[in-house]
Amino acid sequence: MMRRGRGADGASRLTPSRMRARDTLRVAFSGLRTRPLRAVLSALGIAVGIAAMVAVVGISASSQEQVNQQLRELGTGLLTVSPGTSFRGGEAKLPENSVDMVARIDDVDAVSAVGVLGDANVYRNEAIDPGQTNALAVHAADTGLLDTVSGTVADGRWLDDALAEYPAVVLGSDAAELLGISHTDGSINVWLGDQWFTVVGILDPVPLAPELDMSAMVGWPVAAELLGFDGSPTTVYELSGENKVDDVRGLLPATVNPSNPEEVAVSRPSDALAAQAAVDETLTTLLLALGGVALLIGGIGVANTMVIAVLERRSEVGLRRALGATRPHIRRQFLGESVLLAGFGGIGGAALGGVVTAVFATSRDWQFALPLWVLAGAAGATVVVGALAGVYPAARAACMPPTAALAIA
Repeated sequence: MMRRGRGADGASRLTPSRMRARDTLRVAFSGLRTRPLRAVLSALGIAVGIAAMVAVVGISASSQEQVNQQLRELGTGLLTVSPGTSFRGGEAKLPENSVDMVARIDDVDAVSAVGVLGDANVYRNEAIDPGQTNALAVHAADTGLLDTVSGTVADGRWLDDALAEYPAVVLGSDAAELLGISHTDGSINVWLGDQWFTVVGILDPVPLAPELDMSAMVGWPVAAELLGFDGSPTTVYELSGENKVDDVRGLLPATVNPSNPEEVAVSRPSDALAAQAAVDETLTTLLLALGGVALLIGGIGVANTMVIAVLERRSEVGLRRALGATRPHIRRQFLGESVLLAGFGGIGGAALGGVVTAVFATSRDWQFALPLWVLAGAAGATVVVGALAGVYPAARAACMPPTAALAIA
């Protein structure tokens, strides 16, 4: 466009007009509005890529927050002691007095143990095929186990000193589900070790000791009396302050088995949760790469749309050039359309990704967590994609001679 002004000598002459940012936005929006269906379909490609990236990061962040919340609630001070490998290559055994030995360490707050009863299986009744064990384990459990592993009872009660001497059993959450038992009322029995045991409790899932979820737990005395338990624990659970864990960890092997400390394995269950978070982070990186591919495909779709738009609007370009629009004006117009098109897709994709994250987190009872940098990154990505996608179409439109464009029209 041209406007009339005066030169240094006072003579009237025409000078190119300037195209302000709001004019560029208005013209770009007008160009998109003339072809709404094509604009929507092109923006959809950007939206899919952005939605995938936002949802992946949001779900990963929510999962990470859930793990962190579990660690805050359960703590990271629990250590487990289990038999390692003996000098001859076989499986070692923990001494019967392992719990008492560990309890003597000054920094130990709580200690308990379980012992696997390898020859005992649990069934809903005595008519079940002996081979159908459902991979359920039977453990002799110390009465202090629940407090040590931060476990809770979903229904019924936990074993105490009195119940530990009678044929009573507490089921882990998964074991109860597989056996078809959802509540306890004192009349429900299971066939365990070729005799009836009364179900007195069902546990909630135990994140720091997931092996207990698939277990039926009986008292230490009754296991020795009725099930042939030799009194040797297979896992000792030790709880101490988080700032004392490393010190206690170094003392446990020699304390549990002074003569052969190398036959004792010590692990930290919270490390498994941290490893799970690390795996989630790796998976997130992979899924982000896939989201980036989807975003790239969306950008190619925008570029294709803009190239076609330039070809279809040659007459418009020629007319505007003939009326005085400069090449930068044309370039900014089509570049603005490309950025605006990608921006609409980015906004829609970010909203969709946020909704997907919220729905998924709610369905898993997770705390919704969507970092602000994700939304900022989504906005930046759409601007970059839109600008890159519009560079060539805008340059091609700007280089189009007005006479040739009008002649083609």
